Amino acid sequence: MKSEKDQLILGIETSCDETAVALVRNGREIIANVVASQIESHKRFGGVVPEIASRHHVEQVTLVLEEALKQAGTAMEEIDGIAVTEGPGLVGALLIGVNAAKALAFAHDIPLLGVHHIAGHIYANRLVKEMEFPLLSLVVSGGHTELVYMKEHGHFEVIGETRDDAAGEAYDKVARVLNMPYPGGPHIDRLAHDGQPELDLPRAWLEPGSYDFSFSGLKSAVINTVHNAEQRGEKIAPETLAASFQASVIDVLVTKTVQAAKEYKVKQVLLAGGVAANKGLRTALQEEFKKQENVELVIPPLSLCTDNAAMIAAVGSVMYEKGQRSDLTLNGNPGLEITIHND
Repeated sequence: MKSEKDQLILGIETSCDETAVALVRNGREIIANVVASQIESHKRFGGVVPEIASRHHVEQVTLVLEEALKQAGTAMEEIDGIAVTEGPGLVGALLIGVNAAKALAFAHDIPLLGVHHIAGHIYANRLVKEMEFPLLSLVVSGGHTELVYMKEHGHFEVIGETRDDAAGEAYDKVARVLNMPYPGGPHIDRLAHDGQPELDLPRAWLEPGSYDFSFSGLKSAVINTVHNAEQRGEKIAPETLAASFQASVIDVLVTKTVQAAKEYKVKQVLLAGGVAANKGLRTALQEEFKKQENVELVIPPLSLCTDNAAMIAAVGSVMYEKGQRSDLTLNGNPGLEITIHND
């Protein structure tokens, strides 16, 4: 049961291959966080198959909702708002969550809150530590690599983004070169810790002052390095390749994040997204920000790095407080841009 001043937001996330429902109290306290993963179903295809993802969401969303309510010991009548991932993501997958949220909102007369998926990843950090503005978030996932500046709740200014492959996408493609199963990122990360970055692989710094990222050239360099070695009858140790690739990615991510944190004079730096689970990246950021005075580094636990609904509910809480609402015309938007809200 909640007291009169408590706010209870239900979150629904179905943007890719996790069906998730969570309940969050007052924007920071997780009451329930249930995730049904589909990794085993997609592993044999080497990536997420949209049609299969959508089918799993249809099968799972009601079951996951019921389990979350059961874990929270609450009922729909207790809920103040329903937050759902509006986009970006796979359109078929998004539609399952959006329509489930709309049905619940309509049936129970509860406010509906359409949430941006990347805002969710950023706000996963608020479930660990209260945000202090201005702040900078490094978002690193399979589809996104961005630096997002925030001067207040709901204000998102993208100051740097990927121009081609996202970091997580590059990890998965390099993993395929090494014949590793999907998802490849965790396998590369583990292997990298057994090797030394002995190969001279490129770092794309782009033009001076740019906070944008590019990993396509690095990915191509890894593939060419492997092919050239094979043509010479040589074999590069997988751990050496993994360590060299990861060192290049992390060097660029950390260097640009530190530079942006200094330029924008932020109080906090938040790590967000699925690649935030990468041990090498977490360690490198921690070591670098020990040297930076007056800047706090916040890294969420592994359970909040990958897609989950608690992070969606955390954003929904802020939207609810600001009086932002979605109506029943809400639709899945795979290309949704993260926008600035000052109201």
